[in-house]
Amino acid sequence: MAKRKQYPLRIDEDVWGAIERWAADDMRSANAQVEFILRDALRRAGRLPKKAGGEEHPEDQ
Repeated sequence: MAKRKQYPLRIDEDVWGAIERWAADDMRSANAQVEFILRDALRRAGRLPKKAGGEEHPEDQ
């Protein structure tokens, strides 16, 4: 499994509530949803680093 960086996040409670609802709809944890949102934004901006071997992360496709 990939190494994870822990980071305390300060976020507006309305935004956090929306993330929790979206996560529940997608059957993910709120943490996994935040990572999904960030990866999607990075992919769209062309800034998502490739994995070793040049493969993209499967959840990004």
